[in-house]
Amino acid sequence: MPLKKRNPRIRPVFKVSAIDDQEKFKPLPPPTGSYPYRLDIEEILPGIDQHQLVFHMAGDTGSLRSPGFQKLVANEMTRQYDNESTTADKPQFLFHLGDVVYNFGQASQYYDQFFSPYKNYPAPVFAIPGNHDADVDPLNTEKPQSLDAFRAVFCNTAVKPIALAGDTNRKTNIQPNLYWTLRTPLADIIGLYSNVPKFGTVTDEQKNWFVNELKTLSPDKKALIVCIHHAPYSADINHGSSLHMQRLLNEAFAAANVLPDIVFSGHVHNYQRFNKTYPNGKVVPFIVAGAGGYSDLHELAEPNDPQFPDENSLLNDVELKNYCDEAHGFLKIKLSKEKGGIILSGEYYTIPHIGLENAGATLYDSFTVSIN
Repeated sequence: MPLKKRNPRIRPVFKVSAIDDQEKFKPLPPPTGSYPYRLDIEEILPGIDQHQLVFHMAGDTGSLRSPGFQKLVANEMTRQYDNESTTADKPQFLFHLGDVVYNFGQASQYYDQFFSPYKNYPAPVFAIPGNHDADVDPLNTEKPQSLDAFRAVFCNTAVKPIALAGDTNRKTNIQPNLYWTLRTPLADIIGLYSNVPKFGTVTDEQKNWFVNELKTLSPDKKALIVCIHHAPYSADINHGSSLHMQRLLNEAFAAANVLPDIVFSGHVHNYQRFNKTYPNGKVVPFIVAGAGGYSDLHELAEPNDPQFPDENSLLNDVELKNYCDEAHGFLKIKLSKEKGGIILSGEYYTIPHIGLENAGATLYDSFTVSIN
């Protein structure tokens, strides 16, 4: 339940004082797999259920300060996995929405910020990079290249032990590229990479790949899920909405003549659920789930604040349905094959803070998407 007075805001915002730091763009390293950069989940989880898919999602889990929050989130996801009474309801993996490691994606931080907190999490972890994963510390004498450590952990060429994991026994993943598609029996999950700048940047090469994936995968009669770290729509006071990500998605959807069934993002350290209604009448949820562990949470802007205007026509047809900006949390997504289509249901759980480690996670919000 909310701990403070609810903000009556119903629209996303743009931030007037935001600095668009496109000069921070980092060139992309080469892919580790072959085009079109797809990974069949059967390669990681052979024999996966063909009629039900359950997985966790969270973003912005890394934290240098107050690491207890990220441990609480990891522990509660692990507890949820352990407490499910039936195998069919157990989350089969975690899909990470970026910012695994702060403030720079250095190899030396992976044990403390990822491997150790998730030591007991029993399922595989897939990920898209966030801006902090890709940024490079200019004072690092070893002069690492952007995403060196991320690629070693998540985009390796084989599932194998890695020294960064220390005593955790977690092995590398084999994602074929920084932007890639996870193919499952009930959903194709397209993961985009939006680089380092505050509002994101996607190259034309990646955009063309994205359009092709939308065109190619949409006839498969599965759920079509898009994940991108920078949030296209947000009502928070730290970032606000990303015009670059809005343009990217709108142009790609128009070029492919395809709309996804749902879009997930991180970057903003809170939970927000928007519905965007497109001209053809389809309603696409846009979910922000970036409260996965970083200590500082981002509040929503109050209505009528001139520093956070919401009257721009680009924000029309986008409605804020629910939010939580005062607690950390994670998502549990379930897809079930039903007669006539697929039902996607989402649950957002919030986490008690330090001193309440044994209180458990609380269901805060739920939503359903029918996919014909």
